[in-house]
Amino acid sequence: MVGLALVTLSMGNVALAQIKPVHKPAIPTQTNCVPLGSWVAPGSGQVTNRDVIARAAKNAVVLLGETHVNADHHRWQLQTLAALHAKRPNMVIGFEMFPRRVQGVLDRWVAGELTEQEFLRVVEWGRVWNTDANLYLPLFHFARMNNIPMVALNIETRLRRLVAEKGFNGVPVEEREGLTRPAEPSQAYLDYLLPIYKQHDRKDMKKGDISHDDPDFRRFIAGQQLWDRAMAEMLKKALTDGGDAEQPLVVGVMGSGHVLHGFGVPHQLHDLGVKAVSSLLPWDNNRSCKLLVSGVADAVFGVLPHISNPFEPQYQRLGIRFEMSRGGALVLQVEKDSIAEKSNLQDADVILEMAGVSLKNIEDVIAIVKRHAPGTWLPLKVKRGKREIDIIAKFPALKN
Repeated sequence: MVGLALVTLSMGNVALAQIKPVHKPAIPTQTNCVPLGSWVAPGSGQVTNRDVIARAAKNAVVLLGETHVNADHHRWQLQTLAALHAKRPNMVIGFEMFPRRVQGVLDRWVAGELTEQEFLRVVEWGRVWNTDANLYLPLFHFARMNNIPMVALNIETRLRRLVAEKGFNGVPVEEREGLTRPAEPSQAYLDYLLPIYKQHDRKDMKKGDISHDDPDFRRFIAGQQLWDRAMAEMLKKALTDGGDAEQPLVVGVMGSGHVLHGFGVPHQLHDLGVKAVSSLLPWDNNRSCKLLVSGVADAVFGVLPHISNPFEPQYQRLGIRFEMSRGGALVLQVEKDSIAEKSNLQDADVILEMAGVSLKNIEDVIAIVKRHAPGTWLPLKVKRGKREIDIIAKFPALKN
């Protein structure tokens, strides 16, 4: 889940701003300013699929955003990948979902050497991403079917946490996974993230007193920038790995928060010298039109909002990234709006027990959470600093 001045989305934005709208956009009301199944260039109006794909395919890098749990977002990504591939069959697809250390596994998958089950097990999907794999498998199969290289864009969550705690210079060079220093955040990026940061329910903060110079906020920003920088560097590397051969079209699949307004990965790409970047986003058709401002992306596509399907298997999720360390499950990151956040779990907590069961390995954590009954409470024994505390994780009932 950045430069001294806000860098916009460069060539992609300029190009789409010049596309003649299909019709003059109406003055937006509350919602539905991006009709279902239609493309809109923010600040310009509706545009055709042909124009969006043609313009995007002329760039070096195309970023496709998503909300991870929204199935329609992944269907849109697959549709867009297919259209881009028809224009530029020399393609590479980078995925936020994988840390760099599993690159060899991605290569073996594309080569047809692994079954789905083997692939998900070897990449440790349940630990490193822990979102229903069925949402992503069509994308992975598309890459394999068309012999498109897949690139692992991410770094270990532990490294992001270390940089957030100690700053970039505080982490030894040999532990940085080869990363270079991220570009400094723009004032606009700080203004955008500060309200989001204030929403976190942290009892040790005085929310009204937080400013851009708050040390905790700056550490939070450092972690976000490192994440963006890591993905930008791998995308750039994919552009140049072929040497003097024709550059491929490099497509990045990642959370929309890394793409919006050009603040995250696009800004880091610009700092790395990659200027031809296009950002495309799915847009839930119930979102407020006030959010559809010029520069939010090159173009957005109207999709349905996430709706739980009662016929699909329901997977319980606590909402943490973790590793086994310090005698239990060390929380590396608490996801926003998750059960973990609502239960007041915090980064750096160590979960020692779940439902009275000591945690010995990753599989213990995953199995206990997945089999926990909806609508019930899961007691956790947690070590926070030098204290042991009890936390109750309240799992919501399934909706009818």
